[in-house]
Amino acid sequence: MSGESIALIMSGLLLLGLFMGHPLAFVLGGTAVLGALIAGKPMVLGIVINRIFGDVLDNYVLIAIPLFVLMARFLSDSGVTDKMFEALRHLMARVTGGLGLAVVFISILLAATTGIIGASITVMGMMALRPMLQYGYDRKLATGLIASSGCLGILIPPSIMLILMASYAPGLSVGQLFAGAMIPGVLLGLMYAIYVAVIAWVRPDWAPPVTDEEQISRAAMWQMLIVEAVPPLVLILGILGSLLAGIATATEASAIGAVLALLIVIFRGRFEWKTFYSALLETGRTSAMILFIVVGATAFTGVFNITGGLRASQDLIRGLADDPYTLVAVMLLVVFILGMFLDWTGIVLLSFPIFLPLVSEMGIEPLWFVILMAVVLQTSFLSPPFGYALFYMRAIAPPEVSTTDIIRGVLPFIGLILLMCGLIILFPALVTWLPQSLYGG
Repeated sequence: MSGESIALIMSGLLLLGLFMGHPLAFVLGGTAVLGALIAGKPMVLGIVINRIFGDVLDNYVLIAIPLFVLMARFLSDSGVTDKMFEALRHLMARVTGGLGLAVVFISILLAATTGIIGASITVMGMMALRPMLQYGYDRKLATGLIASSGCLGILIPPSIMLILMASYAPGLSVGQLFAGAMIPGVLLGLMYAIYVAVIAWVRPDWAPPVTDEEQISRAAMWQMLIVEAVPPLVLILGILGSLLAGIATATEASAIGAVLALLIVIFRGRFEWKTFYSALLETGRTSAMILFIVVGATAFTGVFNITGGLRASQDLIRGLADDPYTLVAVMLLVVFILGMFLDWTGIVLLSFPIFLPLVSEMGIEPLWFVILMAVVLQTSFLSPPFGYALFYMRAIAPPEVSTTDIIRGVLPFIGLILLMCGLIILFPALVTWLPQSLYGG
């Protein structure tokens, strides 16, 4: 059976399993088994099993994923974010759009300390959505801003997505990807803030100033903000500082982050054995979910490669593009479309084996391409019908906010993400300057 036939059959089985509602990990693994049997090469499953044990279960870098998840849960339990948001809300109370700007700035800080999308959106939604609606913010603007800002965590380091990308991108380290994503991630957050400011200026009824009922002096507000900002800033410096300075590897930096986050919980008097046990359980569930997908995707791509499907897919993409920029555009379009149906884990693990050899063949800078792809993957959380951020917002939004409001609210931010991609294409130094400054090359 030809590689083209195998590619079509396995892609069809994958889509069928997903639309039937089965978990991605088991759809990937099951498709791998069926693909090997249909191709008449069941012996490749033994090779794939050896590859899973060698490339996945022995991958030291992947240990950082559960440690960063645990760190995020500890920081959420510490309550630091709540106090910071309250301080910013008071400081920017009389600014038109100030509450929305506070959401963006806190989300950037959350992204740099947690990197867990569900946690970021839930925390910000619980803190900010009801006050924004009470003070007259437009429903679409409020929900779209919280959902989109919460997704910054997969781009701004430390990001578990970048860790997984580094482990599957030959020649790229976690530190390089963290450094490469830092400027685009923060810049995208600032673009969200500029958008809120423009909307507040053009349509002040969509983002009105807030009447500050509590009589708190400005000095007291600044003091509250500075005191509450110190712990997460220490955490960020501990992780990124040790990693970018070459003092620690990604795994060691994640361990430093988990310890510092636990110390923040203890020093703030929020430590309880019950919540500690709950944090461990949640970390185990989240890590197991990610690693199950990694195992399934490794099996799928292994069978896809050995049976010729991978080569056929690469030949198809080559036929669609005859220059590097067209090739990049085609691959980004594929990632954008896949983001409507798959989560980032599946997209990364399925596309990297196909895309990265083509990128290298065309002489494209791998670091630049991977970060560009990471920016596009922001849309996978926001684009209907299966954007996870939409589901998180629907779960915490009050009944008067419709699902249509949420979907319409995220559309401008999807446009800003695509604009950020355009800026990276026009100005590659946004990605490459910091890694070259730190690591040379």
